[in-house]
Amino acid sequence: MSHQRLAPAPELAPFIAHFWMVRWDLRGEPPFTAETLSHPSVHVLFERHRADVSGVPTRRFTRVLEGEGRVFGIKFRPAAFQPVLGAPLSRLTDRVVDMAEVFGPRSDVIRTAIPNEDDVQKCVTLAEAFLREVLPAMPAPIARIRDLVEQLAVDPAITRAEQAAVLMGMELRTLQRRFKAAVGVGPKWVIQRYRLHEAAAQLARQDPPQMAELAAQLGYFDQSHFIRDFKAVVGKSPGEYAEQASR
Repeated sequence: MSHQRLAPAPELAPFIAHFWMVRWDLRGEPPFTAETLSHPSVHVLFERHRADVSGVPTRRFTRVLEGEGRVFGIKFRPAAFQPVLGAPLSRLTDRVVDMAEVFGPRSDVIRTAIPNEDDVQKCVTLAEAFLREVLPAMPAPIARIRDLVEQLAVDPAITRAEQAAVLMGMELRTLQRRFKAAVGVGPKWVIQRYRLHEAAAQLARQDPPQMAELAAQLGYFDQSHFIRDFKAVVGKSPGEYAEQASR
């Protein structure tokens, strides 16, 4: 299985995180279960005979791969798909809809062209030409939320939604409403998801931290709460995850 990732053209960067393509060839081999701890991002996905818009998934993404195939994806930055949708992004949360449902007839050509194109760079060229036609101007309030979400991803000191509200200079309830509309999920979910990403990365190290130490670092008041959240999202306990990573 291979995974390629390509950066967007500079003028598309306010909206697009990157383009990606995953290929697999499991002919003659048993099926493979791919699991991903999702981010608060919308993806546009192109596969054989289909093109979909995938909203933010609140659960762990799992897919069984078999035979031969490929998927080309456009990963939007957090909140950046809301101006495209023109409606609260929560309408897409945990949903996958046909691309035509969002973009209408404008997507007819690209919905056929990309699934039939094997070269990833040509797929990017097709996607960028389409995006230049359909992307609106980036509203300043959406850009602020986008930047805040990306700050939450890299700043482990932010462990509570109240801290995010202070950074935005607004009350917590206002921030929660803005996140639901622009990101598709609330700030608490975003923070927890990024901190669990951080936990998974630390547990995969050769010298993983002690569980109590890691839980406190991530803002949990007790170790059992951290273990419960980690298992609910990742599908295994932190100890099981660390043991599997060490093997």
